[in-house]
Amino acid sequence: MAGGNILGNMQAAEIELKFPVTDAEAFRQSAREAGFVVVTPRTFESNTLYDTEDRQLRKRTELLRLRLYGGRWTMTHKRLPDDYDPAARYKTRVETETTVEDGEALAEVFSRLGYAPVFRYEKYREEWEEPGSAGHLVLDETPIGVWAELEGAPEWIDRMLEKLQVDPASSSTASYGALFLAWKQRTGSTAENLTFEEACEPRVEPGLLAQ
Repeated sequence: MAGGNILGNMQAAEIELKFPVTDAEAFRQSAREAGFVVVTPRTFESNTLYDTEDRQLRKRTELLRLRLYGGRWTMTHKRLPDDYDPAARYKTRVETETTVEDGEALAEVFSRLGYAPVFRYEKYREEWEEPGSAGHLVLDETPIGVWAELEGAPEWIDRMLEKLQVDPASSSTASYGALFLAWKQRTGSTAENLTFEEACEPRVEPGLLAQ
């Protein structure tokens, strides 16, 4: 997690915008010209969201996630900030996150506490940073297309959109879950999870975007 104002040792305000990328290599070139450097090469990421049977977390607009990324397990909880504005241009969440040694053991704890897997999503993530700034850029290859995400202070995000030659009107605060539901409605897909096995349009083969 990068960007935002630190609220505690493991908690921070996450401020971000994402936007679609039609040409990944051209975007990489734009990122390099804007001063970004790769800090994590393309790496597979698997995410599982947990909730109660009656979806209590979703009703409260909260998220409980277990992520495996490059061999590292991370547990994340997200909630709306106390001053949440639904009309805000940026997506803002209060995020509490920590690494864990054994994700499978934690998943068993979740199960015993009444939290079961409700949604899985996968992607290949490539992380970039602008040296000297707290902002963060990622390039995500998902089963339903390629997206980039800027995370940091609002003024930094706006400046980077301009440097990357991205139309602000194309940006979105939608989660990958929301994008997946919109894709299902558009395509009529019966996929239940945003995984490379269940959902792909067009079909993205492993290694397609690796450079």
